[in-house]
Amino acid sequence: MAKEKKFLSDIQTIRKRAREHIQEGAVTSGYAADRKTVLKILNEALATEIVCVLRYKRHHFMASGINATSVAAEFLEHANEEQGHADLLCTRIVQLGGAPNLSPEGMLTRSHSEYVEGENLVDMIQENLVAERIAIDTYREIIQYLGNDDPTTRRMMEGILASEEEHAEDLSSLLEELGKKGEPAKQPVAKPKKR
Repeated sequence: MAKEKKFLSDIQTIRKRAREHIQEGAVTSGYAADRKTVLKILNEALATEIVCVLRYKRHHFMASGINATSVAAEFLEHANEEQGHADLLCTRIVQLGGAPNLSPEGMLTRSHSEYVEGENLVDMIQENLVAERIAIDTYREIIQYLGNDDPTTRRMMEGILASEEEHAEDLSSLLEELGKKGEPAKQPVAKPKKR
């Protein structure tokens, strides 16, 4: 006969613990992650997102050429989404009792990605794709590190990761359309000449 498993701890104990260390807000004694490490990781992810916002914004304004209008619009959309990620990270850092490090000093050393301006439209797309691929790998590692110790932060990072993967796919498609992935550019079908 299977042993019955209790779902909740003693409610009186939970109520007592909730009143202890009340100044810690959302972080209860059940929080299993190393908060100091999680805050450091989140501030590094925050720096990464801010650097991405700045790079995408520059590329949005500097895009030129025959395909610039649609590519610039894509850069702006990505910049706005990266800003949303930064806001999520700031909120979670505060929930965990930390402070978002928004200081421009040292931003590039905290960021996983680099700020590369690019000389033309293809360079810009490629640099953004490289940055997205870096974010994908580092965010996947963060998710694995968090595991079940901080499910709220893990779920937030999973959502951000899904967005970064979508950005990478968008950029890869743009490169393909421009013929810069080792394949010829997609050419319109030529109409037969009238004789």
